[in-house]
Amino acid sequence: MKKINFSRQDTKRTKALKLIILLGVVSLFGDIIYEGARSVNGPFLEVLGANAAIVGLIVGIGELLGYGIRLISGYFSDKTKAYWFFTIAGYGLLFTVPLLSLAGVWQIAAIFIVSERIGKAIRNPPRDTILSQATKQVGTGFGFALHEFFDQIGAIIGPLIFAVFFFLLGTSGKTISDYQTGYSFLWIPFVFLMIFVVIAYFLVKKPEELEPVSESVEKESDTLSKTFWLYTVFSFVTTIGFVNFALIGYHLKANNLLSDAQIPLFYMIAMAVDAVIALIIGKMYDRLKTKRKNNKAGLLTLMIIPILSLFIPLFAFSMNYVFILISIVVWGVVMGSHETIMRAAIADITPLKKRGTGYGIFTTSYGLALFIGSVLVGVLYDYSLTLLITIIMVIEIIAIPFFFIMWKTCGKGDNSCA
Repeated sequence: MKKINFSRQDTKRTKALKLIILLGVVSLFGDIIYEGARSVNGPFLEVLGANAAIVGLIVGIGELLGYGIRLISGYFSDKTKAYWFFTIAGYGLLFTVPLLSLAGVWQIAAIFIVSERIGKAIRNPPRDTILSQATKQVGTGFGFALHEFFDQIGAIIGPLIFAVFFFLLGTSGKTISDYQTGYSFLWIPFVFLMIFVVIAYFLVKKPEELEPVSESVEKESDTLSKTFWLYTVFSFVTTIGFVNFALIGYHLKANNLLSDAQIPLFYMIAMAVDAVIALIIGKMYDRLKTKRKNNKAGLLTLMIIPILSLFIPLFAFSMNYVFILISIVVWGVVMGSHETIMRAAIADITPLKKRGTGYGIFTTSYGLALFIGSVLVGVLYDYSLTLLITIIMVIEIIAIPFFFIMWKTCGKGDNSCA
């Protein structure tokens, strides 16, 4: 009988945990940068003279490219195995966010906003592949949840920077130069981000060595399963109905429902909710897998996404302060689910050989859904709020049957659910 080297396994687990934490710290600084900016991009574009349709179009194009390019980066990261190269290059493009401090017209701001999304597209599939390999040592749900927790600390700090800065400036309406000064603060976390991503690279240059190799892994399919494709369709539909915060922020600014300082503060609340929910739902995801002795049973947690997303537009586009606050909390719960269990699921329903491609395909579909949803909401907002709310709620209701089709297929013995 082959002797098991426990000390080596413990070393791998420790190294995997260190890598997850380091990448979490990298994402923390990354989120200070781009989530800080995203918390005020909508109001900033409004100050620059853009209307709701233009904001929706800019956000939509950014998300479309930001996810569509992942199909390419995921494919080539699998082909070349250069996961770290794509990861570091993608994070490097975050320098375009502090450059918003130089934007004086909405067209230039749009270029920088879209460029940041392209950088995210380049880094995310390879980075999530690296993460998926490390999380196999600690549990995919917990691993991605831990990473998301660090991620959301940054997502809290970023908007807080703007909220405090705007508060110190006073209660009067903020000028273009006020926003530009706020964006210029983001050069500091960018420098720290690049330092930590290089440290992570030197810690584990070959992350594939962290994933346990078993006979089943060695014999796994080179193709993506039916469950994967149905999962992608379900995610596509439910994401179309997920309202982007830039449009919520635009609504709050255009109707003077919140001050310039309060809008990023509300975004910070959503990010705090996201961080807590990520840890809770990540553990639930792993617990279901253990309880049912099925590596794909965690997919059941996805059901909460379309159900909760139903209520976001109903409350977010109201004129009631309490309803808006409720929508922000629900938005944070849904976002935490998107960023944790949606990503963890890909690691469990795709073979290692095709994981970068799987993340690329999934996130491309996700980005297309965000593009359609953002443009749809932006156009409908200028036309009819009642029609906007009705259509978005109908989309989320339609997503529910797609979930049950996916779950039924998985339960019937699709090879990804074995």
